[in-house]
Amino acid sequence: MSYQRRKPKIELLSPAGDMECLQMALTYGADAVYLAGQEFGMRTASANFSNQQLAKAVQAAHAVNVPVFLTCNTLPRNEELDRLPAFLEAARDAGVDAVIVADLGVMHLVQTYAPGVEIHISTQAGIVNYAMANALYNMGAKRVVLARELSLEDIAQIRAKVPAELEIEAFVHGAMCMSFSGRCLLSSYLNNRDANRGDCSQPCRWEYAVVEKKRPNEYMEITEDRHGTYIFNSRDMCMIEHIPQLAQAGVSSIKIEGRAKSAYYVAVTTNAYRHAVDAYLEHPDRPLSPWIIQELDKISHREYSTGFYFGHEPGQVYHTGGYVRHYDVIAVCTGWENGILRLSQRNRFFRGDTADVLEPGTQPFDICLDEIYDEHMEPIASAPHATMTVFAKCEHPVKPGAILRKAREQA
Repeated sequence: MSYQRRKPKIELLSPAGDMECLQMALTYGADAVYLAGQEFGMRTASANFSNQQLAKAVQAAHAVNVPVFLTCNTLPRNEELDRLPAFLEAARDAGVDAVIVADLGVMHLVQTYAPGVEIHISTQAGIVNYAMANALYNMGAKRVVLARELSLEDIAQIRAKVPAELEIEAFVHGAMCMSFSGRCLLSSYLNNRDANRGDCSQPCRWEYAVVEKKRPNEYMEITEDRHGTYIFNSRDMCMIEHIPQLAQAGVSSIKIEGRAKSAYYVAVTTNAYRHAVDAYLEHPDRPLSPWIIQELDKISHREYSTGFYFGHEPGQVYHTGGYVRHYDVIAVCTGWENGILRLSQRNRFFRGDTADVLEPGTQPFDICLDEIYDEHMEPIASAPHATMTVFAKCEHPVKPGAILRKAREQA
């Protein structure tokens, strides 16, 4: 089947830090995916894709009519520029649909070495007004990824004053940076790791205190309110309940942050936003089903907020720098036949546990693991070993690739 790029009314754009994440994005309903090569991407912590892997990733995505956008959005130094032409030619040859850039020089190099490939302007460029959006469109940009500091009203004003052909992309879920459009120097200053070249060590998540020069062992908390000291630690964004407002403001593509996140994160967020977008398109005035919202509490996350979309709201979590974790992945289904479920273990679970099953395209459902067996079909009380094969009696059919989760006991 020939590749026919999807052009949905609202594009759901999912991250892919490696091939497993890519497959989850495709399986759970992404309209498009974005990923990085081995250089010039803003997430060096993820595995990313070699030239050969990139070609395979594009082939896999195009087989299901999903476009691939390649991040090339670092701010490269002079000594890196000589490597860009070959990088861009390899991207062109792999068949990527767009290159995401933040630097005007890189934009020019894309036009020179990857002609015909769309150019998307990264949020790193800090686009906050229609004048800049129009200037970039006139220079050849097909899409602008707006700064995360904008309100819905700001976005609507930009949409009204740019050409209809210029696509507008906006982040709707995931980690937020405490610095403007991600242009932060904290990591460079404190840890010699340049955030603007994809190597952020996230010092904004650290716990800070003040020490007075003559009292070197006396640390004093920095308190902005009664909770304390994590004054730079921004909340995660979550706009799952506000797809109608985003659409009405003129957003063409909604983007999930997370190229350094797990395949499970990609599966859950893509699945939830897929259902949210489809629900809006089918019934624009109907409230979102609660289960869709609840799915996003089943991944590790910081406390959620809606960012700047509705004006200012509390943006930091002062009492901790860590994540909220309510669920653990316990297994992945590798098969189901005649009432017997075959599982590959991911975290320890026990006979009698209730598993919450995530399948693509359906509402999650519970199954009881009342009888579990090892690979020799001998009864076992628990599954303690990583990736061990476990069989379980289960009358409800479960699709291969489905993810089984278990709620944590809350203190």
